Amino acid sequence: MSHLAPPVWDSERLELDRRTAIHAFREARMSAPLTSYVESFDRHMALLQEIFELTVDLTQIVERAEEVMTSKDRITALRYLAGPMISKDDLETLADTSIAPSVLAKDPGTARAVVETILLGLDPRRFPWLEDGRRPSEMERQAALVATASLLALQRVRTDRMNESAAEQQEAVIAALVDAGFVEVERRRVRTLKEAPAAGEVSRSGMFGGRDADLVVGVWDGRVMPVECKVSNSSTNSVKRLNNDAAAKAEVWIRDFGRRQVVPVAVLSGVFKLHNLEAAQDAGLTLFWAHALDAMVDWIDALR
Repeated sequence: MSHLAPPVWDSERLELDRRTAIHAFREARMSAPLTSYVESFDRHMALLQEIFELTVDLTQIVERAEEVMTSKDRITALRYLAGPMISKDDLETLADTSIAPSVLAKDPGTARAVVETILLGLDPRRFPWLEDGRRPSEMERQAALVATASLLALQRVRTDRMNESAAEQQEAVIAALVDAGFVEVERRRVRTLKEAPAAGEVSRSGMFGGRDADLVVGVWDGRVMPVECKVSNSSTNSVKRLNNDAAAKAEVWIRDFGRRQVVPVAVLSGVFKLHNLEAAQDAGLTLFWAHALDAMVDWIDALR
């Protein structure tokens, strides 16, 4: 039995949708209120003030490492003392230990070692008094607090926006499928195609073969459609989210289950480069856009 091939868009159509997605992204960002940033800034400012008071403006941070590193939020704040900040994974590699509060609480020496690792990358512009071995002036203290709280708040808002956008995108895809006659079923791990959602069913995130998928859809002709919902806030980020993640997963799924059995799909919104879109299609990934989900639904309907 031959199956209807998924759409492969030419460069002109990809460019049109790409520009439409960028326009929608700009409108959403420009209309977003400052409230979330201000609230995040205030929370992180209060957190940093606690840390400064506990450590006497960071001058006793090594001696009081065990008292400071009692929560994930505090540990995250400490990572931002470095310039640039140290990621969680990098810090655990450099310090050769987990930085989970439960682990650090068991060994004061490990907590001190983690703090000493952070201090190796300390930002000398924000914290000049530590290098000089003195207490900060009030102006230095306030400037360091404001700058660090701003860095933390910006990253938190970016992460929250990305997570919210991806979640909203998944909900929009599920809603479009339900409107087209699909039934949402429980999420599950799919190791063989017999475990996948049946025709007319969609499940949320779970392992599909060797990689996880945001959604798994059983389309009408018996094939299975793993879906990745990707939101990119920059053309540089599009390489990571589309090519290094979604397209790489598509190759694994095709290898695990066969090109005739699965149709790997990415639903996109945000900013993407044209050549990255073309490369993803060449890797076997079918592309649809969050602003044009009708194209996905129309293709699926044609499989009945």
